Amino acid sequence: MDSEQRRKRKRIYRPYSHAQFLSVRSLILCLSFLVFLLFLSSDRFPIRTVSFHPVLSVPHFSILSKSSLQDSFHGKLRLPLRVEDRVLFPDHLLLLVSSKINQADKLDCVYYKVLNDSREMIAEETVQQGVLSIDEYDGFRSIVRCPLPPLNYSAAVDLRRRGHGVAYDWSFRINQTVHSWDRMVYEAAIDGKTAVVFVKGLNLRPHKESDPAQFRCQFGLRNWDKGGGFVLMTEAVAAAQEVVRCFLPRSIRNNPDKGQGIRVTVVHVGESDAEREPMPSVLKIHNSRPYEHRRNHRGQKEDMPMPSVARLYNSKSYQKKRKRGKYELCVCTMLWNQAPALREWIMYHAWLGVERWFIYDNNSDDGIQEEIEELDFRDYNVSRHTWPWIKTQEAGFSHCALRARNECKWVGFFDVDEFYYFPRHHRRALLGQNLLRSLVANYSSSRTIAEIRTACHSFGPSGLSSPPSQGVTVGYTCRLQSPERHKSIVRPDLLKDTLLNVVHHFQLRKGFKYLNVPESSIIINHYKYQVWETFRAKFFRRVATYVVDWQENQNQGSKDRAPGLGTEAIEPPNWRLQFCEVWDTGLRDFVLANFANPATGGLPWEKALL
Repeated sequence: MDSEQRRKRKRIYRPYSHAQFLSVRSLILCLSFLVFLLFLSSDRFPIRTVSFHPVLSVPHFSILSKSSLQDSFHGKLRLPLRVEDRVLFPDHLLLLVSSKINQADKLDCVYYKVLNDSREMIAEETVQQGVLSIDEYDGFRSIVRCPLPPLNYSAAVDLRRRGHGVAYDWSFRINQTVHSWDRMVYEAAIDGKTAVVFVKGLNLRPHKESDPAQFRCQFGLRNWDKGGGFVLMTEAVAAAQEVVRCFLPRSIRNNPDKGQGIRVTVVHVGESDAEREPMPSVLKIHNSRPYEHRRNHRGQKEDMPMPSVARLYNSKSYQKKRKRGKYELCVCTMLWNQAPALREWIMYHAWLGVERWFIYDNNSDDGIQEEIEELDFRDYNVSRHTWPWIKTQEAGFSHCALRARNECKWVGFFDVDEFYYFPRHHRRALLGQNLLRSLVANYSSSRTIAEIRTACHSFGPSGLSSPPSQGVTVGYTCRLQSPERHKSIVRPDLLKDTLLNVVHHFQLRKGFKYLNVPESSIIINHYKYQVWETFRAKFFRRVATYVVDWQENQNQGSKDRAPGLGTEAIEPPNWRLQFCEVWDTGLRDFVLANFANPATGGLPWEKALL
């Protein structure tokens, strides 16, 4: 009897015990998840950099706030903002965010107070400012530009979304690293069996090739600057200015898709180390302090990798699909805040035969995206590439040469104030449509010619005090007597592996040469010295790497500067009459004859006609 009662009690209590067990297990899982969230929201990982070592004391808070979760439940999923890297420029702070950002989102830059004589930041004391701009970047990240931090506030900036006037989620703070723009790896692209890496701060000789034996490339399967993780090391095969080209690791070479998004940096092994035997291709990093020297397995001194925000990206990923073969003639340029000049420049040169446009935008804030979208809508085949790296025009052109090579037989590298003109055809009243494309097509099969150089005439304000309403080709008609320099159209598949370029022309592969076209046949009208309202923007910043900014008291006699102008953006007396030695109306007459509306006299790029 007693044994039978005990069996009944077991049968009765067993379900209850099972439920109790589930309840306890669920409770433990919930508590563990909460502890995990609190762990993420606190700052447990020391961050090491060269010039900035913030340690943030943060109270425990949920990464996703209540309103963010409510948005998710209602089908409006918003991915957390994850700030991967920060780069400190002289005039703003650049944030690389590992997700796409809705342009409609209202974002704030959040700055933390820094304790006096300490690197510790106070999370309770913050200042918020609206972001300067948001941009798409590559296939992995977006760009957010923030104002420089206020005095006594850290540059380790976070992002915050605003919803109905209330901030509703913080960015995931993966790290607090702030990179200095003076020294870092900033871009990388896959090119065949090699990686082309763009580096600031190597201090290589301008306009010269350098010894590639000084460098190695390091490909990270994890972030090496966090300590730990395997990396792949390969040798450099070419180096010049800000470009280092290295072999790809074999695993990536065999399957380039595996390389997409992998971090890459450069190791400068130094002259004394360049003669040693090749290092192993796979290394294990053991929590060593980044960017310093360490000893390798032979006891030799070895430089640590440079700070890097670069991820491998296949240059073919940019390629627009085209049923036929390559475009005969494309153009690449880099600009800052020149949206008003684009229409005239593109419409005119498209008439001369340019089929494809690559616009490298160097931090413009004048509505250039809308301008390009409108031109592309009108079938001008224009694409904008965000290039946030200041004073890197030569590197940007190298990057564009890689990108355009997959689509174009010829690529012209010239600025939006430079216009090709064929005076001989104008004098003979011959049609000029597609002339430029026909010119380069004559040499597309040449076994020796890989570059066509054209001289430039520099035009002045021509007596004007305000920008000409019909465009620069019609408005500016007085120039200097002698031509200055030249610009080039090149065959991108015949450039040297260094991609070395100077003043818009590249070094060519062995066995190829350039062709100088006579001035009587073709010339470039360079509208260099425009009305002061337009010209003074040059004082803000020059895009070229090796051209001194005009605020600096250096090279004041250079052709890159306006003679006698000095270092301040103050309009000199009689500016509108300067740089005028020869009245030249050739291109103006040509434009009015071929582009003007017979009834109204208007030109297609005038705003009133669009």
